[in-house]
Amino acid sequence: MKVTLERAALLKSLGHVHRVVERRTTIPILSNVLLQADGRSLLLKATDLDLEVTETVAADVGMKGGTTLPAHTLYEIVRKLPEGAQVSLDGASDGGQLLLKSGRSRFTLQSLPESDFPDISAGEMTHKFTLAAGDLKKLIEKTQFAISNEETRYYLNGIFLHATEVDGHAMLRGVATDGHRLARVEIPAPAGSAGMPGVIVPRKAVSEVQKLIEDADADVTIELSASKIRFNFGAVVLTSKLIDGTFPDYARVIPTGNDKRLTVERSDFARAVDRVSTISSERGRAVKMALADGKLTLSVTNPDAGAAIEELEVDYDFEPARYRLQRQVPARHRQPARQRHGPVPPGRRRLAHRHPGPRRRGGALCADADAGVARADVPARFAYARLESESHGRPDLLRILRRRRHGPRRIGRGLALPVRQ
Repeated sequence: MKVTLERAALLKSLGHVHRVVERRTTIPILSNVLLQADGRSLLLKATDLDLEVTETVAADVGMKGGTTLPAHTLYEIVRKLPEGAQVSLDGASDGGQLLLKSGRSRFTLQSLPESDFPDISAGEMTHKFTLAAGDLKKLIEKTQFAISNEETRYYLNGIFLHATEVDGHAMLRGVATDGHRLARVEIPAPAGSAGMPGVIVPRKAVSEVQKLIEDADADVTIELSASKIRFNFGAVVLTSKLIDGTFPDYARVIPTGNDKRLTVERSDFARAVDRVSTISSERGRAVKMALADGKLTLSVTNPDAGAAIEELEVDYDFEPARYRLQRQVPARHRQPARQRHGPVPPGRRRLAHRHPGPRRRGGALCADADAGVARADVPARFAYARLESESHGRPDLLRILRRRRHGPRRIGRGLALPVRQ
């Protein structure tokens, strides 16, 4: 294979496809991007076995062929080349080494044969329709925030896309929920979407589709089957596997028959919530809302930072009401559960222990040196494992633990073990 093309065109294409490649993978070929030169174009393809992105870019092909190169390494090399440079790729199709030249720069990269590269785009698509890129972007932006991150409920890790009928009109609806909040967006159903199966588009595919939408006035061709979905943006094609699961009946949790309606200016409301939440704690991020005739009061109280109150003019003519608005907090900012134990009294030492499962009373393990009893408000198997790990260098305690492993004396829900001083 021998091909020459502009640095800007290659960089743009690599920017689209290299995001799919995982930096850590146990399968070496999945770290590479496939390059295929044919006619007057160069095809680039990357995949993680669940998602595949393909893009075609114009190039001067001296010799047809294909190979695979490390995706992130190739992207960084091309990104650091000077603007306006020409990039030349010369290598064999059966693997080995490939020579990348640009100006006075020379790079020799290890390649793998193109025959080892997987293909997940094969298969027949049962439905096909065209959607405006702006409508697709709207559907994603207004539901993406509600996608769940819990891997245990995998069927909530995406957007549920399906066709439905509302007041006699065919609509294409997107729904996402994490079990605490739910977002539902409808757009007019395009021709060809009638009868399409309800599909769950994975979170990673949704994120990549959003990044690939560069022109809101362009059209996006969508093809889908019961197991795959394909988005065609012209030169870029994204194919993704669908989540194999049943989305819950979300209509049952949406309140009906509400007789009270509040109307507020959206931008004013968003800015007010943002202002008062500035002093809220990272633990709760709660904003209280109090409603009265024509007035909405937002308030936040933080014992460490102070308080904030802001009022908004709204359209509301019913009896006063109070609500609590929970702002989303990224998982990395959430604080651990607060212990309901008080400070550790003298003569006690607390061994921090958290365990999976439903919330339990307490969550710490205390050893009372005076009473000679260790007690844990956790199941016995967790207490034993923790105490055993703490008993190194204490043969007497280890013997007691082993002797009482199958028959410890229990106190309530806890485990009591004698401790020799």
